[in-house]
Amino acid sequence: MQHFFVIPEQVGETEIYVTGQDVNHMKNVLRMKIGEQVEISDGNNKKYLCEVSAYEDDQAVLKILETREADTELKSKLYLFQGLPKNDKMELIVQKAVELGAYEVIPVAMKRCVVKLDAKKAAKKVERWNSISESAAKQAGRSLIPKVSEVVSYQEALEKAKTLDVVLVPYELAEGMAETKQLLHQIQPGQSVGIFIGPEGGFEREEVEQAMADGAHPVTLGRRILRTETAGFTMLSILMFELES
Repeated sequence: MQHFFVIPEQVGETEIYVTGQDVNHMKNVLRMKIGEQVEISDGNNKKYLCEVSAYEDDQAVLKILETREADTELKSKLYLFQGLPKNDKMELIVQKAVELGAYEVIPVAMKRCVVKLDAKKAAKKVERWNSISESAAKQAGRSLIPKVSEVVSYQEALEKAKTLDVVLVPYELAEGMAETKQLLHQIQPGQSVGIFIGPEGGFEREEVEQAMADGAHPVTLGRRILRTETAGFTMLSILMFELES
């Protein structure tokens, strides 16, 4: 079944009004017929089973058949602070992070990042990444579309992380698998969790020390050195398993 997102203002008592590019996608790409069923998420923890009632000038009118609370979101909000990787790796990272339950992805310009984006290029990249997030959210049955924020500096990322309950920094020089396991087991549903992932060259020691000074916890993911994209997937997978209700 096809899955689309709307905002709560598009939801009426008995009908939902789909606007924008989704109308063309429903009508001309998917060729959805009157009476065909579709699932809608309102980004406010509700899902609706609907059927196409009519196509009007610039909107699709959907009749609400069933309303239910969404159950696909984790109890905790996971924030992935991703050091900018090379090439198109960020596209894969965004896609899989959304599938694994991330609430927000924050691209971070770190010292060892090879990629340098000016404002114009960064804006285009962020637009593309958010489009990928929306597609991944539809595929994964998410009840909201995780945001991919603007590219931020490392200092800006640390400031944002100060508002979170737990901050984790997978680091190749970190030791103590037992301590890491204990720390992850202690994370409670409802706590907000930040995950800092370095770029291909890893973190500068100074960056890790700065994060630790702000209360972040360095953790180990084992004896093997993981690629930047693999480290994020691994951390999100572990947390998803721990927090899934």
